[in-house]
Amino acid sequence: GAAYGGGGGKGSPRALRRAEFARLGGMTYLDHAGATLFPQSLLKAFTEDLSANIYGNPHSQSISSKLTYDTIEHIRYRLLQHFNTTVEDYTVIFTSGCTAALRLIAEAFPWVPGSPEEPGSCFCYLTDSHTSVVGMRGITATMNVLTVPLKPAEMVPQAEEVGAEEPSCQTPHLFCYPAQSNFSGTKYPLEWIKEIKSGKLHPINVPGKWFVLLDAASYVSTSPLDLSVHQADFVPLSFYKMFGFPTGLGALLVKNEIASHLRKTYFGGGTAAAYLAGEDLYLPRRSIAERFEDGTVSFLDIIALKHGFDALERLTGGMENIKWHTFALAHYTYRVLSSLKYTNGAPVVRIYSDTDFSSPETQGPIINFNVLDENGEIVGYSQVDRLAGLYNIHFRTGCFCNTGACQQHLGMSNNDIKKNLQAGHVCGDDIDVIDGRPTGSVRISFGYMSTFEDAQTFLKFIIATRLCGCKMLNCPPQAETPSPVTVSPKENGYTYDNHVDKLPLKRSITDSQLKTSSPSGLTSVCPQLAEGQSERNVTEISGNSTEMQPSGTTAVTITNIYLYPIKSCAAFEVAQWPIGNQGLLYDRSWMVVNQNGVCITQKQEPRLCLVQPLIDLEKNVMIIKAEGMDPISVSLEEDSERQTPVCQSKVCSHRVQTYSCGDRLAAWFSEFLGRQSYLIRQCSDFQRNAKQTHEKGEMPVTAASLSLVNEAQYLLINQESVLQLSDQITARLGESLPLQKLIHRFRANIVISTNEPFEEDKWDEIAIGRLHFKVMGPCHRCLVICIDQQTGERNKEFLQSLASTKDRKTNFGIYLMNHPERPFPIPSTLSVGSQVLAVEKNITHSLSPEEQQSG
Repeated sequence: GAAYGGGGGKGSPRALRRAEFARLGGMTYLDHAGATLFPQSLLKAFTEDLSANIYGNPHSQSISSKLTYDTIEHIRYRLLQHFNTTVEDYTVIFTSGCTAALRLIAEAFPWVPGSPEEPGSCFCYLTDSHTSVVGMRGITATMNVLTVPLKPAEMVPQAEEVGAEEPSCQTPHLFCYPAQSNFSGTKYPLEWIKEIKSGKLHPINVPGKWFVLLDAASYVSTSPLDLSVHQADFVPLSFYKMFGFPTGLGALLVKNEIASHLRKTYFGGGTAAAYLAGEDLYLPRRSIAERFEDGTVSFLDIIALKHGFDALERLTGGMENIKWHTFALAHYTYRVLSSLKYTNGAPVVRIYSDTDFSSPETQGPIINFNVLDENGEIVGYSQVDRLAGLYNIHFRTGCFCNTGACQQHLGMSNNDIKKNLQAGHVCGDDIDVIDGRPTGSVRISFGYMSTFEDAQTFLKFIIATRLCGCKMLNCPPQAETPSPVTVSPKENGYTYDNHVDKLPLKRSITDSQLKTSSPSGLTSVCPQLAEGQSERNVTEISGNSTEMQPSGTTAVTITNIYLYPIKSCAAFEVAQWPIGNQGLLYDRSWMVVNQNGVCITQKQEPRLCLVQPLIDLEKNVMIIKAEGMDPISVSLEEDSERQTPVCQSKVCSHRVQTYSCGDRLAAWFSEFLGRQSYLIRQCSDFQRNAKQTHEKGEMPVTAASLSLVNEAQYLLINQESVLQLSDQITARLGESLPLQKLIHRFRANIVISTNEPFEEDKWDEIAIGRLHFKVMGPCHRCLVICIDQQTGERNKEFLQSLASTKDRKTNFGIYLMNHPERPFPIPSTLSVGSQVLAVEKNITHSLSPEEQQSG
């Protein structure tokens, strides 16, 4: 409609995207409530400003310092002008963000402690509030201040005006609420401000004077706020939500009427008019802003705000246009999304909203939802997030630092939250469903640079991943144009010059008729005992797990062994290989990082799969090959003198200690990838441990030492499981794929052949000869399985097929570790053809009445 595009900016939304946000490429960015994007012209104007001017410390008296001070003061005026107010009514205090502003209020508000004789101040907040608001109660509790959380439904006008009964009572109380919910986008009435301050509306019935804290961080990113009309006493905000840049900078707008009553104990640099070091004398500066801005403010970031305001006006024509443009996108998306149905009439999504998206005065450009299957069961948000990555769609999942709204909309009680915590779920993890109920949801949000195409791409993603055959929209094409990447033939064996032939698979698709049915009930997969394995050994490894010898089954054997010397690079296949304290020797001992030391994986650079590392143990060297590049070698010996500096990096949020392999390797990888890259190696004297437990309810196990792997020492997959997945993929693509190519996508260390698919999911531990391994849990798959390891081409079907195969989950394969309670000699050797003895988990089974009677 007419609202789309705003009408006041320069050109169409598409033209704006091309000119200012070309870096998005094919990405669909829908997390503007988390952080919006900065336009290229903002950054250009800011850097030109810094290149043309010298800005000194504003606490100095030089000409450059005076320039900084005057510029900051000008920006304070500009900020107040943006909210239609002036320095006569409000003071701007710069902070590190909205959270810091909220903490400042909690510490400085003139609270009156309660006592048995006199009731003190009250701190009330809406339960639909950000964590940083709720966290204020930690400070108020130390001041003996009553804290009262209120649900939105409880905010109704009171029949009695308590303030009229005791007009002389001036005990200060504080009520905080969000102008816009960061969870659902609901806009709460700005009229509450005047009603509360006038006594018409009481959060709770207590005598005293109410002040209002309006959390505007989410609201002001896409809506105009007029502080001349809605005069809240405190307004905290963060600028990255408005401009995208700078980050780490916010402000607290304080009504001057209350500013002089704020109390402060700590004083930092620049806040004192005078003080004595040897005596308790301190005189604060007269300016409220200078009194509360401890130390030197982030003055260059503040200067960037000027260019942020300029760009916002120039590109959009103002906040009113942004409000209507973003709402038009949200309204359209909501209307289509809420109309999607399965063929049985069941809804595709459950939307969490307090409005019907009919007006931008009550609803912001945020849509919060969970995907449902055709039976109405929740599809976990982690699953949806992984699938979105296939379409290069970026949004946010979880509870969005707003547990109160999450409880309200998802119907979770306090006890539910506590039970989820006991089950291992914490904020920010990927445990998305517990006992069939969601722990969080999916949130999309629009910004002024969002386009109609973004909304359509998102809707097509929902349809393509679950919903072909549903109403309203056509299914998008499934095929994706492959990248024009080629690769030389894979080289296999122990050494770089192929002294060992490629190992053939022990089974193929045509072997499926050899499968036999496994016994019913909870039994372990126990093949013929490996050579030298006695019945006594079987009992020893079983522990408390269920185990028995099934009859008429084929032996479970190892068919392939792979290691990946360089993380995210090609596999190196071997017939046998030494095992060390961290798993297969040299597995993921090296990784490629960018100029900031951040690990580069196939998610960012699919071409890494074309880099072939080959290890020659006899020559003590690793040769690295890639098409179009001269081979390059690196010694397997660690540099004991370590001429290159030790550096810190991270793998899956865990700190690792590494050292650079030198400029020669850096130049090789930089040339091949077309970006600055470095090869680094984990220090042998650094200890990194695996997580204590991988599955809900499992007992903690002794931490295993890890190389640069993501989760565990080994990853095991089953050929039979791959074969079943192959059938799903063939049905979706209309063509069969070689089993070996599918196996390569899962980047396993150990490939086995069992009697039935997914038997491995039931295992608790395994023995391979004298080698004992503990199962640590399932491998949660990511986008890497969508990459053809021979070509670097992507195909979305693999993760989608996996999700449809395994009860909507993307688990495939199991993690193993050297068994902590059954150590074996190091080094030992793992060989292809070895038989595997597996022991199932001991699962408690509740008997039915019929079973109880028969027993």
